[in-house]
Amino acid sequence: MKFIPTKSLLIASLLAVVGVSAQAQTIPYLIDGRGEVATSGTGLCWRTGYWTPQLAAENPKYGCACDKDLMPADKCGAAPVAAAPGAAPAAPVAGPKPASSKVTLSADALFDFDKAVLRPEGKSKLDDLASQAGKLNLEVIIAVGHTDRIGSDAYNQKLSERRAAAVKTYLVGKGVAANKVYTEGKGEKQPVTGDKCKKMGPENGKNKKLVECLQPDRRVEIEVIGTK
Repeated sequence: MKFIPTKSLLIASLLAVVGVSAQAQTIPYLIDGRGEVATSGTGLCWRTGYWTPQLAAENPKYGCACDKDLMPADKCGAAPVAAAPGAAPAAPVAGPKPASSKVTLSADALFDFDKAVLRPEGKSKLDDLASQAGKLNLEVIIAVGHTDRIGSDAYNQKLSERRAAAVKTYLVGKGVAANKVYTEGKGEKQPVTGDKCKKMGPENGKNKKLVECLQPDRRVEIEVIGTK
């Protein structure tokens, strides 16, 4: 007798496939049949095309095993395991020492007010950064764009993303692999000026005193992570 699947079975099968696909998009690493991260012959994890530092942080089980240097400090703080009575202490495992350097580029060296075009002095600093990255076994460069509070939330979010993208475009032009540069925009959510620029008159770009005071908030923060 030939088995013909019913409509309900076909729908269930389709949903199962969709469910697996959706789940795969939330895991930034290749997982083997045991549910563990698949690794290369040298012990390196295989990242999927969905990998981002943020997605790794959202999956600490895998992120801590593969990209601990990129994880928030509170994600991988496992308690030490006590050794069995009489057991010899485990020998430290030799490995490459991570070399992580974080550079915050000042806003006046990168962008003018309400602009996402690199200024000459900003390009000079990125030249130095690309040179430093070239001396590392580069893992990832993270560029996070920021704005001041002048303007709407939606506009500033887009502006911060364009600033980060401008940095990526320049670094790629200097030889950095595009798939090694991750960009993100934070809009006006993370100012560094604090209360310094409160009560300085109209909240608009025509208020030169306010624009000048908020200059440090218009920035791109860049983190270079790799091994020597």
